[in-house]
Amino acid sequence: MTEQIKSAVYKTALGLSAICLLGAGIFGTLYKTPFPARLLATACPILLAVGLSGTPFKGFRFTICIIAAVLAAMCFPERFLNFGQINLRDRRLILAIVQMVMFGMGTQMSLNDFRGVIRMPKAVVIGIACQYTIMPVVGFLLAKIFGFPPEIAAGIILIGSCSSGLASNVMNYIAGANLALSVTLTAVAQLLAPVFTPMWMKLLAAEMVEVQFFGMMKEIILMVLLPIVVALLYNAVRKERLERLHRLMPVLSMTGIIYFTAVTTAAGRDHLLKIGALLFLAAVLHNALGYMLGYWAARLCRLDQNSCRTIAIEVGLQNGGMASGIAGVLGKLDTVGLAAAIFSPWMNVSGSILANYWHKHKLKDA
Repeated sequence: MTEQIKSAVYKTALGLSAICLLGAGIFGTLYKTPFPARLLATACPILLAVGLSGTPFKGFRFTICIIAAVLAAMCFPERFLNFGQINLRDRRLILAIVQMVMFGMGTQMSLNDFRGVIRMPKAVVIGIACQYTIMPVVGFLLAKIFGFPPEIAAGIILIGSCSSGLASNVMNYIAGANLALSVTLTAVAQLLAPVFTPMWMKLLAAEMVEVQFFGMMKEIILMVLLPIVVALLYNAVRKERLERLHRLMPVLSMTGIIYFTAVTTAAGRDHLLKIGALLFLAAVLHNALGYMLGYWAARLCRLDQNSCRTIAIEVGLQNGGMASGIAGVLGKLDTVGLAAAIFSPWMNVSGSILANYWHKHKLKDA
C-alpha cells in the first residue's frame, strides 16, 4: 500500500469516526432509537484508532482501542460474555490469556534489565518502596472515602497493589527520563508481585473480600512470574530465530488486555451504570496522587530530578492486565475487576500527557 493510499484511508477513517459520533448523538437523543446509536458509538473509537495512525497522535491508538472495548461491552454486553459454547469468563481461559500477556511482556525484557539493581541500588530501593506502599494505601483511602461496595473497593486496592507494567517504560522513554532505572524497576516489581500484592490485599482488603495469602501468591506465580521466567529463557536462546513471533508478542499482549477490558466491562455493566462516574473520579485521583507522591517521595530521598520523574511514572502506572487476571481467577471479574477496566484507559491517557509534557520540558542534567 502506497503512502498516498494509506493517507487517504486514515483521513477517511477520521471522517467516518466524526460522522459516527454525530450519528450516535442524533439517533440517541432525537430519534430515541438505541440500537443504531449504540452501533455508531461502538464504531466511532474503532475508526478513530485507525485514523490516528496517520497523525502525530498515533501513540494513543492502544488507549482508543481500550475505550472502544469499554463502549462495545457497555452497548452489547451479551456479545462479550459468551462466544458460542465458550464462557469468556471461564477461569482457565482467563489464566491462559494472562499468561500469554505476561509472556509477551517478558519477551521485551532481558536479564540485563536487572543490572540496574547493582548500578543504582538506592534509586531502585526507593522506587520499589514507593511502588508498593503509596498506591495500595492511596487505593484503600479512596475506597473508604468514596464508600464503594466492598468487592469494588477491593478492586481499587488490588490495582494499587499490582506492579507497574511495560507502559511505564514507554512513557519514561517519551519523557526522556531515566529509562535504565524505569526498566529495572519494572522488572524487579514484577518479580516481587507474588509477595507484595497478596500481602497488601490481606492487610487492606480482607474485610471486603476473602483473601487467601498463599492461594493468591500461587496464582500470581502462575500468572506473572512463570511466564516472565519462561520469556527470559526464550530471549536467551532465541537470538535471530523466531523473529516474527517476537514481533507479534506485544500485539498479542495488547489484544489480551483489550479482551480483559471488554469482558470485565460486560460482566460489571450494571455496576458501572450506577457508579461508573464515581469510579472514574477515583481513577483520576489515584493516578494523580501516584505521580505526585512518587515524585516528591523520591525528591525527599535526594534523588536527581530525572530519576524522580521516572519513579513518579512507575508509581502512577499500574499493571491493569495483572489486576484483571487476578480478579478473573478469583471468579470476581464483574466486581473486583471493574477498577482495572476503568483505571487502565485513564492511566494510558494521563501517562501520555505527562510524558509529553516532560519531553517538552527536559531537564538540563538529563
